[in-house]
Amino acid sequence: MKYSKAEIIQYAQEEDVKFIRLAFCDVFGRQKNVSIMPEELPRAFAYGIAIDASSIAGFGDEEKSDLMLHPEPDTLIPLPWRPEHGRVVQMFSRITYPDNTPFICDTRNLLKQAVADAANAGYDFTFGAEQEFYLFLLDENGKPTKIPYDEAGYMDIAPDDRGENVRREICLTLEKMGIRPESSHHEQGPGQNEIDFRYSDALTAADNTMTFRRVVRTIAQRNGLFADFSAKPLADAPGNGFHINMSVKDRADSDIFSHMIAGVLKHARVMTAFLNPAEDSYLRLGKQKAPGYVSWSAENRSQLVRIPAAPGEYRRMELRSPDPYANPYLAFALMIRAALDGIRKELPLCAPSNLNLYTAPPEVLSKYEALPSNYAEAWIAAAESPFVKACLPSQLLEIYKPENRN
Repeated sequence: MKYSKAEIIQYAQEEDVKFIRLAFCDVFGRQKNVSIMPEELPRAFAYGIAIDASSIAGFGDEEKSDLMLHPEPDTLIPLPWRPEHGRVVQMFSRITYPDNTPFICDTRNLLKQAVADAANAGYDFTFGAEQEFYLFLLDENGKPTKIPYDEAGYMDIAPDDRGENVRREICLTLEKMGIRPESSHHEQGPGQNEIDFRYSDALTAADNTMTFRRVVRTIAQRNGLFADFSAKPLADAPGNGFHINMSVKDRADSDIFSHMIAGVLKHARVMTAFLNPAEDSYLRLGKQKAPGYVSWSAENRSQLVRIPAAPGEYRRMELRSPDPYANPYLAFALMIRAALDGIRKELPLCAPSNLNLYTAPPEVLSKYEALPSNYAEAWIAAAESPFVKACLPSQLLEIYKPENRN
């Protein structure tokens, strides 16, 4: 539900709200927040709330550490796992410098800009996220282990699938927050799960992705478990994917679907540093349903881009390389920019790859462009790319440099 600033102040009074969490994320997509009391809402809306950003990745140093959080009223959601009396709510925030100019490394704002540029060109993009995660047991001290919660397989059912009730609690919690999951099931790996979301606009989809990760970890902990979103939690099991579904609507009603895909394929390699921003991201790529080459096909899950069987308005492309380490705001912004490039230039879509690239011989694979094999290679590709330089501020690209990563 969308609220105005005045309505939120009234809501806080009528619903016994005691804490408002102003949410944001660092440049790598790790969510942060500051809690304020309801009495501070008018000041927050009028001027913003100051934070010391010197200890947040990519947000500055001790010499220039002040940034301002400005809550966005249309992102208000309750946190239903908090007490009913003395409720806690959350709002996502835009980030500015003290003079109210936008913070250059606010990745949520970078996505806003990409959405606005697309709209000005007459295109509307929608996104659907599919995120995988493992559920592991905790040890006697409450620390995560690598012991899976179950040994079930793909789409198995209870009692083999012990995560069924956890997924149910996650979905019901999200529903209370106004976020509607589309489906959920056990994934291929032991203790591995997936929950998919309905399509929404890019900014809502990215906000929901951030909220989803938080809800999953919270519900898992309440059930005595640890939710692991890393790219490759177990060496001998499938990694966690962050499959991103994207569709486009042209207000002029022209068919630009193939150009959208062509643009994403063209820039896929140079976007990889942001779609797979950790060293163990590259232990996942190229095996067990994770792509290793720039290719596309209808339905084939060994390809980078898959076109699921869906008619009419449900037609979409699925990018299968990203993993949950990715900052969703950056990922969606880059995908929109790549798609726009393909549409504007009317890039032709190459022939589909209707074969299994996991079992293809070397002479066949040599015909395809390979995704980077490690993070350093991916960052160099990004740093040398005119496309990336045009899309992202140089400060952000420097932060992603391998030696600057935390």
